[in-house]
Amino acid sequence: MSLIERSFREKIVLVGVVSWPRNLKEVEESLDELSSLVNTAGADEMARVIQTRSSIDPATFIGAGKAEELHMLCERVDADTVVFDEDLTPAQHRNLEKILGRTAIDRTAVILDIFAQNARTEEGRAQVELAILRYRLPRLRGKGGSLSQQAGGIGTRGPGETKLETDRRRIARHIARLEKQLRELEANRTVQRKSRSRSAIRSVALVGYTNAGKSTLLNALTQSDVLVEDRLFSTLDPRTKRLRLLGGEQIICSDTVGFVKKLPHQLVESFHSTLEEVRKADLLLHVVDSSARDPEAQMQSVRYVLHEIGADEIDELLIFNKADIDPAQASRLHQLYNDSVVISATEKDNIDSLLTQIARRLRSEDLHLDLAIPYDRGDILNFLHRFGEITEQDNENGFMAVKATIGKRFADRLTPFLKDKEDETESANDTTDTGFLR
Repeated sequence: MSLIERSFREKIVLVGVVSWPRNLKEVEESLDELSSLVNTAGADEMARVIQTRSSIDPATFIGAGKAEELHMLCERVDADTVVFDEDLTPAQHRNLEKILGRTAIDRTAVILDIFAQNARTEEGRAQVELAILRYRLPRLRGKGGSLSQQAGGIGTRGPGETKLETDRRRIARHIARLEKQLRELEANRTVQRKSRSRSAIRSVALVGYTNAGKSTLLNALTQSDVLVEDRLFSTLDPRTKRLRLLGGEQIICSDTVGFVKKLPHQLVESFHSTLEEVRKADLLLHVVDSSARDPEAQMQSVRYVLHEIGADEIDELLIFNKADIDPAQASRLHQLYNDSVVISATEKDNIDSLLTQIARRLRSEDLHLDLAIPYDRGDILNFLHRFGEITEQDNENGFMAVKATIGKRFADRLTPFLKDKEDETESANDTTDTGFLR
């Protein structure tokens, strides 16, 4: 049962450490975000502790003396759980729980917990369960029966404690079954992607920091009604919609899971097939909350994850969203990043300008063709409307004179209809991708 559905909310103490290379400001901002994550998971921050250390203590992370002070603070505020902003080793985790007399978890456990609450589809639930098991497996050693005594708070959702009380071999078998299940689901997704590739439909992927407004923008672009919630990580399962550009071309637009600082590597590994939608996109629509405290730090975090999944070299269009909240900040960012778009997805402001930019980016290497199309070849006109843009169309003697912009991959298909074949054929053949299936 989710904590949000329970009659009480867990009481949390947050802990951060200032240690090179992190300074106090960075730690405070990170704890602010951790507090938002904890709130999303269904708990309340009661207090926070920031310690400055030259190095992390390998046994207790913060040192035995500070751990005792933390224990007394937890007693005063009646805290149920202590959440550390950095990853704890299994040994630190066990030692801290002995000293504190209560559950001690780290940032990764909180994020995994939120994912466990929000996964809806079969694939999403399997991905989250796999990530949680990979995270918990090394932490089972030495815990004995203590897992069964936990009250079901943050860090205990997902596959259920009964699975984690069994021996490591059984958990390993369950991980193997989940990996097989996800491979099968990924194979189905690969077939769908290949089908789209054969039909030559181009694709864009919405990426960005969690709660940047990607789902709201998907609705604004595609006139759909995808559920939008003002919660971190409300979108875990990929959503794919058809999007029609202003010139008439149809493309595929995919919404993806939001990124965050220190996104757990277990999630990146487990969401491999979902993130494949990002890697295979023709263009990334990087949505940024322009009203955030430090939008550029969020952009950096997103780009770090894109690098981690091998998608950092895909062309990126920066979209500064929520301009209605802080217009001055949005204008400042637009001036810093000239080739960007400023919008408000909720108010649907400047959406046409965004569509124009998307088309421009996708067509930056397209062919510009003068075509002579016989009147009885309406199928070619339909093809141009679907996969390109017709910029001019006139009737001439015995044919339609058409100026069109379309991807290089369609060169072979359209070569027979070039008005000046001798000059244009050389241009049309200057391509390595003629992947249209006749």
